[in-house]
Amino acid sequence: MEAPAAALTIAGMSTRHYEPTTPRRVAFLGLGVMGYPMAGHLARAGHATTVYNRTAAKAGAWGAECGGAAAATPREAAAGADIVFACVGNDDDLRAVTLGADGAFAGMKAGAVFVDHTTASAEVARELHREARARDLHFIDAPVSGGQAGAVNGALTVMCGGDEAPFAAVQPVALCFARAVTRVGASGAGQLAKMVNQVAIAGLVQALAEALAFGRRAGLDMPLVLDVIGKGAAQSWQMDNRGRTMLDDKFDFGFAVDWMRKDLGLVLDEARRNGAQLPVTALVDQFYAEIQAQGGRRWDTSSLIRRLRG
Repeated sequence: MEAPAAALTIAGMSTRHYEPTTPRRVAFLGLGVMGYPMAGHLARAGHATTVYNRTAAKAGAWGAECGGAAAATPREAAAGADIVFACVGNDDDLRAVTLGADGAFAGMKAGAVFVDHTTASAEVARELHREARARDLHFIDAPVSGGQAGAVNGALTVMCGGDEAPFAAVQPVALCFARAVTRVGASGAGQLAKMVNQVAIAGLVQALAEALAFGRRAGLDMPLVLDVIGKGAAQSWQMDNRGRTMLDDKFDFGFAVDWMRKDLGLVLDEARRNGAQLPVTALVDQFYAEIQAQGGRRWDTSSLIRRLRG
């Protein structure tokens, strides 16, 4: 039986319409700025959703708002679920919600799929994939791109690594909160693809910061210049969405510097393993360290321009 098409309206955002899908019993572990709205989309699209969060009050608030259930442990949340989604902080957080007596793996039924939306290492993805298979479970690494706005609007891009059959089962459900859900390879490939994404973003933001700072020094009308070059080869998502706010010295737009440094640390660790040369990425990582030292740990990643003030 298919769940009816549904809609989610969030203050200040557009209405999200869902395609009819077979209702599933799902769990969501981790209700941060990404997980909270992602779990909300699952519930409002018609999937029976149980959530877990380290701060129980937040899980209770989510249940009151979205109509799902809250559980005291990852194991309890995962019990009986067809698919268990997670979005937590790092490798250690991921192990904490999957392994051990209270971890999700201990509560999942045979054949269930664990989908990890954390930006973590490819190494931990492969480790948990092996552990899941030993328990007759499935594991998909599925980091996301699109930031908090993408999560709220159900417009994330999800890059997945893992086996084909469980991915096929997960894809239509994940499309409740995403505009694209794509398998890019075997276990760990999703995390590696996210690293490619972060390398590209780091270089683009630094180049944009330098361009804006240069234009100001040259005495140009930079809002006008952005309008002009935004119609040419220099156009990018970063320019369209962050150029004006960078000029206005506003850096409260989602993905924080602390998280970017965590992600670039994963990238540089992987590069040391595979021999990739990332001189620009390593330099931008140092620049983000300078932003942290200026008190910008929670500023968004476009704050790189702060280094270039005269």
